[in-house]
Formats: sequence, C-alpha cells, structure tokens
Amino acid sequence: MSNKLSITDRLTLPTPRFFRKVRSISVAVGAVGAILVASPALLPAALVTLGGYLVLAGSIGAAVSSTAVKPGEQLDEAQSRKERMGGSSAETL
Repeated sequence: MSNKLSITDRLTLPTPRFFRKVRSISVAVGAVGAILVASPALLPAALVTLGGYLVLAGSIGAAVSSTAVKPGEQLDEAQSRKERMGGSSAETL
C-alpha cells in the first residue's frame, strides 16, 4: 500500500481546525475582492486591480487549506474506507 493520499481522499477527509479558520478567512478575502471587482465604475482603477488580486489570493488560500489533513490517523481512515468499499473514498460519496 502507498502512504500517499489522493486528492479526492484529501478533499473528503475532515480538515483540521486551524485550516478551517484559514479557509473561512480566505473566502472572506475573496468576497471582498469580488465586491471591489464588481463595482469598477465607482472606484479608482487601483482598487479594482487590488480586488482582482484579493480574489486570486482568497481562492488559492481556500483551495490549499481544504486539502490539509492531520498526518497519520487520516491515512489510516482513508485506507480503511478503501478496504471496506473496494475503491477510493471519493467513490463512496
């Protein structure tokens, strides 16, 4: 058996508490950026550009923090799911 988790296993396993907070903050940053991008006529060009960067940073932060798992125990849980269901844990959803 390999000791690596697939991306589908990482996305379906529980996320640690710290990374859930990081994900929430990243989504909020992305939402603020989307508001800045959505109103270009009312704001200077520099703020609209900043909004685009905030959307990018928020989406990357949310995506990366969603794939974080606790080492060790999560691997055991993913492997037991595979053995019980006969495939990857994403196939059970």
